Amino acid sequence: MRNPRVGVAILTMGTRPAELTALLASVAEQDTPAARVVVVGNGSPLPLLPDGVTGVELPENLGIAGGRNAALARLKEFGDVDVVVDLDDDGLLISTDVFTRLVELYESDPRLGIVSFRIADERGRTQRRHVPRLRSSDPMRGGWVTTFLGGGHGLAMRMLEEIGGWPEPFFYAHEETDLSWRALDAGWKVLYEPDLVLQHPWTSPTRHAVFYRMVARNRVWLAKRHLPAVLVPVYLGTWTALTMARTRSAAGLRAWFGGFVEGLRTPCPPRRPMRWATVWRMTRLGRPPVI
Repeated sequence: MRNPRVGVAILTMGTRPAELTALLASVAEQDTPAARVVVVGNGSPLPLLPDGVTGVELPENLGIAGGRNAALARLKEFGDVDVVVDLDDDGLLISTDVFTRLVELYESDPRLGIVSFRIADERGRTQRRHVPRLRSSDPMRGGWVTTFLGGGHGLAMRMLEEIGGWPEPFFYAHEETDLSWRALDAGWKVLYEPDLVLQHPWTSPTRHAVFYRMVARNRVWLAKRHLPAVLVPVYLGTWTALTMARTRSAAGLRAWFGGFVEGLRTPCPPRRPMRWATVWRMTRLGRPPVI
């Protein structure tokens, strides 16, 4: 990809106006300017946006996946974006060369599909759940991975045109895994680059009221959509055991098992099992699709 043009997509629910303003300012300060910046009001009105920023107001909250697809559709309409950068509305680009480095990465590898940023709080700390690999708590260890971080990342538009966008029925939780599995199965690469930093407050995923239910339901959907049949019970059995060992909340476990049953009972097409070559590739990268 030569001279890739960057388009930025930001979702907001109108609850973080100060953070959104600061984020947009950090985007505007990038050494390599974004060709387009789109802000989606996900079921909420938008504040006054800076000149050159396109606003899209959705009449209802479509979740992370649906909202990002709305931003992606608007960027596609412009026709001048090669790399889509998704950023959380309470994040901040603390370096002015993020887009420059990102462009260099995409220029150097035509099969680079996804670049995952490092998520760090204002003290420079990265939570273990934000390191996209197993058996490594070192957030500074970059390299090829099998998933990516939703808070800050780059996506090749050519890849999205080939594999499709975000899985809208997921609404929230595991939408990044669904996208990365499809990308890997189509022969694209996923890179974790810790030098690209999005500053983000230290948070817990359980702050979302729907966390346990949607995490469980969507994990079942992931398996039903993408895994070879023989791996489906292995994957779901592994995550059931891990959830029971990790979860200390009885209410959380009840919600989790409710979501698990919901995932079993409800379809989430299409089913396109990944190739065994992809299973082996993911295994060599350190994360076989059974955990």
